[in-house]
Amino acid sequence: MKKKERALFIETKLAELFPNPKAPLNSVNNFTFLIAVLLSAQTTDKRVNIVTAELFKKANTPSKMLALGEKKLYEYIKTCGLAPKKTKAIIKTSKILIEKYGEKLPKDLFLLEELPGVGHKTASVVVSEIFNVPAFPVDTHIHRLAQRWGLTSGKSVKQTEKDLKLLFDESKWRDLHLQFIFYGRGFCTAKGCDGTVCFMCKSLYPNRKNKIKTLKA
Repeated sequence: MKKKERALFIETKLAELFPNPKAPLNSVNNFTFLIAVLLSAQTTDKRVNIVTAELFKKANTPSKMLALGEKKLYEYIKTCGLAPKKTKAIIKTSKILIEKYGEKLPKDLFLLEELPGVGHKTASVVVSEIFNVPAFPVDTHIHRLAQRWGLTSGKSVKQTEKDLKLLFDESKWRDLHLQFIFYGRGFCTAKGCDGTVCFMCKSLYPNRKNKIKTLKA
């Protein structure tokens, strides 16, 4: 298969496996969705949802989060990876949202990226899910799969995102982002597949004999 043919096959099969995919992070409004995505870095979605179930009852707006303070916030999120760093970032971001944006999230990707703790991937997820702006956030799962499936060189996350955006229509980016992640978690895991094991890898490269060593994000 040529690259375009592989892309079409992947798009079709992922849509069959995961029709109408839903974001796995729980939230009650735009602000809490941002915080949930921020917390998800180096932490499972399951852990984030456990932590935020209580946190968002107490603080679901920038003002309430700021009022909570670093010490109390840390107690809620301490079981998440990088909790001390995330605590400071959430408090700083809450303060900026209050002072600069009237407690609302800016819709511009680049303005979101300026918020403490909000990198390009987090900002991309937010604009895609909340503001319906076409974006293709790339995490470790997507970066791994795109290499195994011959869609990118894998030299960097930035390059992987660029390559995927060229291959797939922007109307599909939001769903594909989630579908890639769900497939990567369930079938083509970092240790469970080496490019020769899962259905997608075997279908795309039926004659592949050598294991694929993927470059880290």
